[in-house]
Amino acid sequence: MKLQFRDIEPFVKNPNRQARVILIYGPDHGLIKERAAIIGKTIVQDLNDPFNAAVIDAGALLEDPAKLSDEANAMSMMGGNRLVRVEGASDKITKILQDYLADPSPDNLVLVLAGELGPRSPLRALCEKDKAAVALPCYVEDARDLTRFIRETLAAEKLNADPDTVLWLSENISGDRLKVRSELDKLMTYIGPDQKSVSLEDAVTACASAGAQNFDDLVYGVAGGNSDAALKTYASMMEEGVPFITVLRVLQNHFRRLHMTKAHMADGADMDMAMKKLSPPVFFKQAPAFKKQLNNWSLQGLDKVMERLTDLEAQCKRTGMPSETLCAQAILSMSRMRAA
Repeated sequence: MKLQFRDIEPFVKNPNRQARVILIYGPDHGLIKERAAIIGKTIVQDLNDPFNAAVIDAGALLEDPAKLSDEANAMSMMGGNRLVRVEGASDKITKILQDYLADPSPDNLVLVLAGELGPRSPLRALCEKDKAAVALPCYVEDARDLTRFIRETLAAEKLNADPDTVLWLSENISGDRLKVRSELDKLMTYIGPDQKSVSLEDAVTACASAGAQNFDDLVYGVAGGNSDAALKTYASMMEEGVPFITVLRVLQNHFRRLHMTKAHMADGADMDMAMKKLSPPVFFKQAPAFKKQLNNWSLQGLDKVMERLTDLEAQCKRTGMPSETLCAQAILSMSRMRAA
């Protein structure tokens, strides 16, 4: 089965019993781990339970294909259903999974954890089409989804935050889910159990050291035509282990927002009114730089950058050149395209 975007979160919280195999894949490794844990705990209370939970490395599975069926059809010594996790999966296990899906266990659940799989991936296609399987994507969240997640996480701890604080957090702790949750945990530890609201000052004090300011430095360096600053920031992000796909999504999101605003201006709206149409709005401290970029870029120039970013993603998937090198070259060329 292939899930629609709106169905993903409800499915994670309450998986459809018809799904006997759930493929969890994508570039956001933190989100993969989090969703695997949430789904897994609907089957077993302890994910490390030696009787009711089993972990199979995909490499070991290729050497012994029967291992999947053996583990998935085994009965629990302590009663209840069992959970089987296949980690490090790739298209190489497609045939093994296909054979298992011909007669899956009606009680035990198999979770298959993989990295990013393209639309032509046979493993992904199998789980999207088979009635007893589900393909669950985990992509780095855009600003709107990240804002929702931050609000929900703070609300779960009975904490309030004003829009500027939530906006600053969404723009400054971008990254995979594991990083975002870690920074929110750090913030909640900083404010303590007695405080009921989170201020912008709290957020900046607790989370500004996360290196997330790098995201702002990168996008404003590229869009502002500062090649040296953009490349220096990018190098720092690579040293911190920021995934390439996260960098790409951050750049795409920023130039998409510039393009949307510029399009509204072309339709007759003044700059301030056009910026107010953005959701989430531009953080007030970044508004002057954002306006300067609007003045420096034409719609045609922004179109070229959006095309460049799309080409970059395709290049990284079809060439043997390292993604980091291709991205550095793209950052250099895009920062020189301003006012095009």
